[in-house]
Amino acid sequence: MPEPRSGRRRLPSRRAVLAAAAVGLSTALTASLSACSSSSGDVSSGGVTLTFSWWGNDDRAERTRKAVELFEKEHPGVTVRTSNADFGSYMQKLATQAAGGGIPDVAQLDYRQISQYSGGGALLPLDEAVAGGAIRTSEMDEEFLRTGTFEGRQYAVPMGRGITGYAYDSKIYQQAGIPTPQPDWTWQEWAEANRRITALGLESPDGRDVVGANDNGVNEDIFEDWLRSRGGKLYASQTKLGFTEDDLTEFWTFCDKLREEGVVAEAADTSQANTTEMSPMGRGLAAADFTWDAPFPGYPALLGDQVHFAPVPTTDGRQGAYFKPSMLLGVGANSDHPKEATALVDFLLNDERAGDVLGFTRSTPPNRKIAARVAKTLEGAEREIYQYAQKMEKYGLDAPPPAPPRGDVAIQTAFKRAYQRVMYELTSPREAAREFIDEANRELRS
Repeated sequence: MPEPRSGRRRLPSRRAVLAAAAVGLSTALTASLSACSSSSGDVSSGGVTLTFSWWGNDDRAERTRKAVELFEKEHPGVTVRTSNADFGSYMQKLATQAAGGGIPDVAQLDYRQISQYSGGGALLPLDEAVAGGAIRTSEMDEEFLRTGTFEGRQYAVPMGRGITGYAYDSKIYQQAGIPTPQPDWTWQEWAEANRRITALGLESPDGRDVVGANDNGVNEDIFEDWLRSRGGKLYASQTKLGFTEDDLTEFWTFCDKLREEGVVAEAADTSQANTTEMSPMGRGLAAADFTWDAPFPGYPALLGDQVHFAPVPTTDGRQGAYFKPSMLLGVGANSDHPKEATALVDFLLNDERAGDVLGFTRSTPPNRKIAARVAKTLEGAEREIYQYAQKMEKYGLDAPPPAPPRGDVAIQTAFKRAYQRVMYELTSPREAAREFIDEANRELRS
């Protein structure tokens, strides 16, 4: 999952201006779609230039470029100017564009940004496009599609379906006598696995003992999975947390105890874990690392084919993981070409040729037919994450919640910062939980 980042708050006057623009363009889009069939191939415009931006690695960039070229051939007269960057740089630029009056015609969005940009009027509502078939969603799960909504309106459409898990070194697990993790294994079993691995005394590249896993305490995503496995939730509403000080204290106490035992990564190693290569597992310091399915193939590529993908632990068999959009596509509220922009969105999501080119570069395609089609060509780690998703779906997962509140970006950053104080022994789990909840509540009320 991408690193936390700070959100930018806008003045009410900016939101009002952008919201008015969104309403006007939504009306224009409705009129244009009434004459447009459900096939993106019916769009025919002359001299139209669209802007399309996303984040990702070189492989994703090359595949996306090829898919866009297919779209341009399908729509003579439409040119798509593309741009991409690493996640952090992309988020900063998008925030600047939104504050300045408009994001690109089509933009790749993070799940945590939907409420922020929808509430700020930077995204065009897509309800009419979906209802009219300009963006086809019949092959997408209805509950999953709902993750792109804000206050009952559709502002974005998932581009990939992701799920959390653990990359783990199966050879080390076998050496420690740990069974292959199943969807119903528990947090207690995970903790015991970490103890058994550390007890092996395997030497890491820097001479220290290899520990069981990364320190979960810094990661809000892991806390959410842990919370949901107990029947809880991260947010009760767009303005209210869904957990208590006691809940977070228990989680951080659990994490901190394992750190004190020396069976998860040390504080300094956790703080450096900004990439796969710099994670405790990537540096040969740990046998497992919490991760998302999309970046998981980076671990086998770095460490070898003995690295596999395991389910998130449960509480008495109840899974807290759920399918999230790895990323979504939205249309800028100020787009001069909403008709062509929605056609590009539909093409990237539903055209078989685009699906073949894009593959699983954004995790499992949300269109089930395309996912099944592309899966036949997958090999190695990519095939494993597809099979993992199918396995977890059969096991049974709760429906995904709506997009997080607008303040979640800042809250995620505060979550990491609060636990870092715990792991450096500057405060207790209880005190850190109390301070974090106070800060989170202020952010949600602002």
